[in-house]
Amino acid sequence: MVIQQQIESRLREALSPEHLELENESHMHSVPPGSESHFRLVLVSEAFAGQRKVARHQRIYQLLAEELAGPVHALSIFAWTPEEWRQRGEPAPASPQCMGGSKREQGA
Repeated sequence: MVIQQQIESRLREALSPEHLELENESHMHSVPPGSESHFRLVLVSEAFAGQRKVARHQRIYQLLAEELAGPVHALSIFAWTPEEWRQRGEPAPASPQCMGGSKREQGA
């Protein structure tokens, strides 16, 4: 829970989100119990106004560079402006199920 709180804190401080969901999806992957390595992020912020999807993701990667260089292996990002979020009228798509296994288990 430490990494998750750290990520949420950085994003709240830098982007003042109207809506932030950060779900630890590590349990869906081949990692030890209690891991904080795979996350799904839904972030709605006026800070994204006028930015393309790539720029929004780059900004988030920049803010979370420390976590992404260490404990976080995967980050699924859904980033919208408040207007885009209201127009969607539905939640962000769910993450696909992990296919499981590691190279070692596959004989590679």
